[in-house]
Amino acid sequence: MKQPGRLLTAMVTPFNKEGAVDYEQAKKLALALLDSGSDGVVLAATTGESPTLIREEEARLFTEVKSALGGRGTIIAYTGSNSTAEAVAATKTAEKIGVDACLLVVPYYNKPTQEGVYQHFKTIAENTSLPIIMYNIPSRVVIKMSVETIVRLSQIDNIIGVKEACGDMGLVAHTLNNASKDFLIWSGNDNDTFHIMALGGYGAIGVVTHLVGKQVKEMMDNILNSRIAQAAAIHRHLVPLVDALFIEPNPAPLKYALNHLGFYVGKPRLPLVEPSEQSAKIIRETLKKHKIDLPI
Repeated sequence: MKQPGRLLTAMVTPFNKEGAVDYEQAKKLALALLDSGSDGVVLAATTGESPTLIREEEARLFTEVKSALGGRGTIIAYTGSNSTAEAVAATKTAEKIGVDACLLVVPYYNKPTQEGVYQHFKTIAENTSLPIIMYNIPSRVVIKMSVETIVRLSQIDNIIGVKEACGDMGLVAHTLNNASKDFLIWSGNDNDTFHIMALGGYGAIGVVTHLVGKQVKEMMDNILNSRIAQAAAIHRHLVPLVDALFIEPNPAPLKYALNHLGFYVGKPRLPLVEPSEQSAKIIRETLKKHKIDLPI
């Protein structure tokens, strides 16, 4: 299995002025992210506006970016759904395209029991040979995957880890103590990356890494080499930027920031809208205080 990488960026999906997916710009962005610290990209997830992409657009996005990277870095395809059957079908499509792994969210809206969550991921894993990363984000899906459920799922060979965005460091610690020894935890909240990695987590699937990937990688390297004070200093410096990028629902602030900096990615699709002028001003002022790693 190709190593997925410690630092993955949940990439925005660029749209052109007509609102269609801009595949050429997506390829440029993926390459720019690899050039600025990312080990790989996660395509068509929350930051990539999965709720408003159709499956055909996602499949083409996976194909186009794979062709552009030419074996550089890793491609993690988001194939999640609240329908287990749909998630299985999307994962099979991604496997045929040749992505390196898939990211799948805890089923939303249905509100399954923990046993339902377990059976959902188990069924998907049984229908693919791809490595699977689960996504625990109760702020968006309503329910929280428990430590017990994560630990059970960690016993399945091709479920390799979890993107943890629950904000509960106790859950992270208990997961690390009890899951399979080779099970990986990626931080799913930019402001949690320092804490999760300090606990022994593997890496981050980030948003702020669009702009400051090299700095996040330096922070992570410092933690891995026991330079905690230096890592903490980088973390503290980046917190205001993270806060600005989440001042309104993701990815609207990030898309605004990239457009403002000169890397055009278009507007978010409805029902998301561009940030208010008040929020946009905060984003602009915050960007002035930070070094941007993304080549523009």
